[in-house]
Amino acid sequence: MIQALRSAVALPDLRRKILYTLLILVMYRVAAHVPVPGVDQEALAAVLEGSGGASQLFNLLNMFSGGAVANFSVMANGVYPYITATIIFQLLTPIIPGLDRLSQEGEAGRRKLNQWQYYMTIPLALLQSYGQVRLASSGAAGQPILPNFGFDSPENTLSTIAVLASMTAGTMFAIWLAELITEQGIGNGLSLIIFSGIVASVPQNMLRIWFEAQGIRGGGVVMGILMLAVFVAILAVTMFVIVVIQEGERRIPVQYGKRVRGIKMYQGGSTFIPLKVNTAGMIPLIFAQSFLTFPAVIAQFLVGAQNQAVSDIAQTVMEFFSGQSLWYGLLFFVAVVGFTYFYTDVMVQQQDLPGTLQRQGGFIPGIRPGKRTADYINSVYRRITLAGALFLGGVAVLPYVVDLVLQTRVMVITASGLLIVVGVVIDTMRQLEAQLLMRHYEGFIK
Repeated sequence: MIQALRSAVALPDLRRKILYTLLILVMYRVAAHVPVPGVDQEALAAVLEGSGGASQLFNLLNMFSGGAVANFSVMANGVYPYITATIIFQLLTPIIPGLDRLSQEGEAGRRKLNQWQYYMTIPLALLQSYGQVRLASSGAAGQPILPNFGFDSPENTLSTIAVLASMTAGTMFAIWLAELITEQGIGNGLSLIIFSGIVASVPQNMLRIWFEAQGIRGGGVVMGILMLAVFVAILAVTMFVIVVIQEGERRIPVQYGKRVRGIKMYQGGSTFIPLKVNTAGMIPLIFAQSFLTFPAVIAQFLVGAQNQAVSDIAQTVMEFFSGQSLWYGLLFFVAVVGFTYFYTDVMVQQQDLPGTLQRQGGFIPGIRPGKRTADYINSVYRRITLAGALFLGGVAVLPYVVDLVLQTRVMVITASGLLIVVGVVIDTMRQLEAQLLMRHYEGFIK
């Protein structure tokens, strides 16, 4: 791998792509430290260090923004509104006939869908910007992170519009940087933007583990080294399992019959359809996290209501969905498994593998084309998705297992973050490998 990396750096055009990608990531990290005007840093720190539902959601957004929420910068939204718009269009495409037809029109149709996704990103970014400020204020025990924010008084209107406009512009700027990486650099731009934020938090998390082992546990340097070693071992095992599951696939054999074109007859061939064990990727974790933090966010607005019964119920709901109990971890596991099956079914319907095979003259040996083929592929997908769903559920509840064994949830990288990191690294290595193979070099992945 080291020799292949040297070969990649030695090639002028490939070296330019690598340096270009690094430059764009540095630009994003610099912009992620530019805060919006008037931020109360003490109130913001209280939100990020809290344990309530608002803090849970805020830390999730912090991961997708590449760490920009920790500074409440102009990049605080990150690329999350665009990801949300993409997911919405993925879910609506098989439901709305017009979008389905557009998705089948080739490159022109995909460009049109991307354009609509950009248009949807703008209102989503505005809504998320407003919601983040209100959510952060509720998570900081009523202390606003932006004291001059809101449309409740005329003197705050201009500053509120400026904050919303700057955060929305930051989102579009981040998307533009991601597109530059995708078009002129190496790797997927959106993934690398998120990747940079996750990796940037590693040194801080290691220091937290070190000081917690020395201070709270009173173990000194030896305990600090031991705790870091334990977490590195957990990291290595988790990474190994992620690679195995992410690369796992079930290959279904496909046979093509003889074809006649003009006066020539072409012999039929055989190939296979690779069905991924984890087709859904990270999406079920995002859905489940957002779904379970929503009740806590709503309950926070009802705590302290005039009706004491309503206030008590809201307090109970907020405490349960704050993510501190094992019962919440069990519910999180079930939600991730359920969303994995749901999103996988959506993806399978969009792929339309039986229709593609029938149009190309292919068939699965022993299975009739049409509905029988669709039923067979769906049954195989549901069986192998069980492994992927249990894997994602385990990734989701790993912090609870660590908390139960080691009495701490501080990790070098969260399991969900590690899933993103491993996926991005594998995808980037494959793109580098493709570039090297074009020039007859030995790649990374053998």
